[in-house]
Amino acid sequence: MSNNTIPSNFSSRLLSWYWKVARDLPWRRTRDPYAIWVSEIMLQQTTVKAVIPYFERWMAKFPTVHRLAKAREEDVLKSWQGLGYYARARNLHAAARIVSRDMKGEVPQTPEVLRTLPGFGPYTVAAVLSIAYGVPLPLVDANVRRVFQRILLIRAGGMGRIDARIRDVLLALLPRKKPGDFNQALMELGALVCRSQEPVCNLCPVRSFCRAYEKGLQEVVPTPKVLKVERVRAAVAIIKKGPLVLVQRRPEKGLLAGLWEFPGGKIDPSDRDPREALERELFEELGCRSRIGRHLGAVEHSYTRFRVHMDVFEASLVGDVAVGAGRSWVSREALLKKYAMPSGSARILERFLF
Repeated sequence: MSNNTIPSNFSSRLLSWYWKVARDLPWRRTRDPYAIWVSEIMLQQTTVKAVIPYFERWMAKFPTVHRLAKAREEDVLKSWQGLGYYARARNLHAAARIVSRDMKGEVPQTPEVLRTLPGFGPYTVAAVLSIAYGVPLPLVDANVRRVFQRILLIRAGGMGRIDARIRDVLLALLPRKKPGDFNQALMELGALVCRSQEPVCNLCPVRSFCRAYEKGLQEVVPTPKVLKVERVRAAVAIIKKGPLVLVQRRPEKGLLAGLWEFPGGKIDPSDRDPREALERELFEELGCRSRIGRHLGAVEHSYTRFRVHMDVFEASLVGDVAVGAGRSWVSREALLKKYAMPSGSARILERFLF
């Protein structure tokens, strides 16, 4: 077996295994291109277990491309709340509007057209077309990349070069019939068996093809990544006016763009007292003085590259604050139903406003 050649019976072994053990997932019970598209977008950077309830709620609320296209962005983001990476939801919404308006609601069947839509990179194009329409396109995601780095014993190299090499191999292996099953089988293998840590090689249907397994290197190929997580402290204010609470919208670009949150901000390392830091942040954001009240507690939330610790305080304003499109007094019920919030802010709402 040369460096880039794998015997053709690899595919039949993999598919036989997949058809026996494949998980029963809601998006696998349909060939609706729209449903498959939604699932693939949700599954990016998110676990299957976390996605299932979101997918089911989404399909109940937006069952067709046309329904999603007609939805308000605020409703779309609220339905996405908790999945993170909100650009995915915005791209999905924007693409649905194009498909509804210009394509009669039919998801395109060719890669040339599909890749022109927002949010469709090489992976998503291949996943949707192979699974929904049976188009024989290879795909490479993190799971597939890890599987073939072990099978081919690829220890180093830039991701672009590694992926190109893997795609060349997959083009030779990809069956003309049921290419979607083959692609899903590879992803299933990476998720359940050829895991990033503690791979279960004794359950692998294709271990006889694996050079890393042959040499006992499956635990160290690919080289484990050490993700440096930055720790951030922030102070947040719960400011009430009768039954209403003050919230403001984040900028339209950048982290958590366009989501609603409680006023406040980062605590600099030089700040000794979070109350003073919060008072300063509120003056900068709201343009009026404030009085910081009692400490209600703290909430922590992890994002991809940082973990934020938020101290939550009651506060009141000395003077009036301007409200408008980006700032509003809102009831707790409206926040729950209509306003999309980052997960950390949603936890503050649940813990300290009920």
